[in-house]
Amino acid sequence: MNKTLTLFLIILTTSLVNAQEILCNIRVNSSQVQTSDRKVFQTMQTEIYEFVNNKIWTAVRIDNEERIECNIMINIVTKISNDEYEGSIQIQSTRPVFGTSYKSTMFNYLDNDFRFKYLEYQSLEFSDATHMSNLTSVLAFYINIILGLDFASFSEEGGNQYFNIAQRIVNNAQNAPEKGWKAFESNKNRYWLVHDLMDQRYSEFQTVLYRYHRQGLDNLADEPEDARFEITESLESLKSIYRQNPTTFILKLFFDAKKDEIINIYSEAFPNEQARVIKTLVEIDPSNSTRYQAISKQE
Repeated sequence: MNKTLTLFLIILTTSLVNAQEILCNIRVNSSQVQTSDRKVFQTMQTEIYEFVNNKIWTAVRIDNEERIECNIMINIVTKISNDEYEGSIQIQSTRPVFGTSYKSTMFNYLDNDFRFKYLEYQSLEFSDATHMSNLTSVLAFYINIILGLDFASFSEEGGNQYFNIAQRIVNNAQNAPEKGWKAFESNKNRYWLVHDLMDQRYSEFQTVLYRYHRQGLDNLADEPEDARFEITESLESLKSIYRQNPTTFILKLFFDAKKDEIINIYSEAFPNEQARVIKTLVEIDPSNSTRYQAISKQE
């Protein structure tokens, strides 16, 4: 009887571990805060780690080796009161590339509108039906953005269900006092991030994510010329988004994550490939035009 129970618990535990989708390194930096109680920040880091990594975010079964890797850095600048803090949160996620040990950056963003309440040892609660806490709402929002981008890179429009959850989180927070959730506060915040991802005018973006990664990067090791062609075509498709709205948030986020990778990919391309992609990149990401023009000068 005891052996049977033990075996059941082992199987159950393994199933629960395999169901978790996120493998995220969490760091809370409080060096700028004037306080004698440093333990609270270590507890905060541990509880955020458990919230992000132990929560089941999807209905998809994911094995341990397939968990999405990410880093979340919370930099606390000010302790406003005994239980309220202000600072920034930086989020980065990566995606493995088939047949290689290389990991491609999917998302890399610094959010400076981060104010939240936290009481040590108080359970971190979240619901996508209501805004319960700015800390958990912000964390859940970015986890769903990470999931959406990752799933979209493996199947066309595969990220929609996670972007929809992120959209609900934004909607629930419209009456929240904290910044970052409302359209009028900025043209580059959480509101506009998910708005642009869901906007039908920019629907080509998810196709680009799929073509760039699944048909391009994942084949780069075995068929470099064909893979580069797919990547070039995917970048060409971004022109339609740029020409509709040159300042759209998703283009900035895409190139913040991908510009170094793109430069490396085309440093070994044929001159005609380089010329074509440089022309495209200089148009749709002009702030990095000097770096792109240097592609053809690399040996």
